[in-house]
Amino acid sequence: MYAILSAAGFSLKAIFVKLGYAAAPVGALTLLTMRMGLALPLFVWLIWLSRRTSSRSALGARDLMHVVVLGALGYYLSSLFDFYGLESISAGLERLILYLYPTLVLVFHAVVIRRWPGMPVVQAMAVCYLGLGIAFVHDAGVAGQGAQLWTGAAWVFASAVTYALYYLGTGAMLRRVGSMRLAGLAGSASSVLVLAHFLLRGHPLQLFDLPPAVWLYAALMALVSTVLPVYWMAQAIERMGAAQAAAIGNLGPVLTLFASWGLLGETLSVYQIAGLALVLFGVSRLKPERSASDRSQAAGGGALAGLQAQSERRL
Repeated sequence: MYAILSAAGFSLKAIFVKLGYAAAPVGALTLLTMRMGLALPLFVWLIWLSRRTSSRSALGARDLMHVVVLGALGYYLSSLFDFYGLESISAGLERLILYLYPTLVLVFHAVVIRRWPGMPVVQAMAVCYLGLGIAFVHDAGVAGQGAQLWTGAAWVFASAVTYALYYLGTGAMLRRVGSMRLAGLAGSASSVLVLAHFLLRGHPLQLFDLPPAVWLYAALMALVSTVLPVYWMAQAIERMGAAQAAAIGNLGPVLTLFASWGLLGETLSVYQIAGLALVLFGVSRLKPERSASDRSQAAGGGALAGLQAQSERRL
């Protein structure tokens, strides 16, 4: 149940963003600032909760800098790019593009170790992008947005890239401080970065002019789609292990697709379902190779063994 709740919470994020855009003429940076500002006390709560399960060792200056960089990649830039993309594309397509980040983890890892993955992994990646292509062609035909659709997809793909970089950078810190504590620390750092960005580029007084509906959706994003899923996933992993929790986490794109159809009125076709099925199948086949070195398994294989189970995911 914890794993299902976590997958559902993460999957609703794009829905709340779309509803926020529909409630008032609000920009991506403003909506993200509201989300992260409301989430900041909740991230501190996660840090407090994690004291029971993670190491209490003090973090040095280098560790704190590492946390800031991870926060900038995983919650600040990745979230901002994602919000920009949701201005132009459907929530269902957004979730499919984001779900491709394991393939990017593999590519970046292959570049680092200078060894290209084996043919089974390459074939699985090809299946993922074939599924995305089918869903993308459907959206292009329905929306007819042309350049806007490509721009929105590029923003969301940039979000997946920055999150993949964040994921690759979490290895050593995850082992030292635990996923819940790292999520709280990185989320707190990113919240401060988002607030600073908004103070420099935005108009803070405009926040008070926004209708209550926008604040409601921002609060739901902060609570239901940001912090609580992290806590729920940590509880699920504690009870059933990362592998089983990851399998249930695969429900996320499915829930997003049907939620966007039921709550936003987005079209649902056989092409989208086929594309989703191919992406899910391809990601499920991204397994670490047995012949890889221990270093490869730690950096890339470990990332693929429980990709969707990592609680600090959602953007």
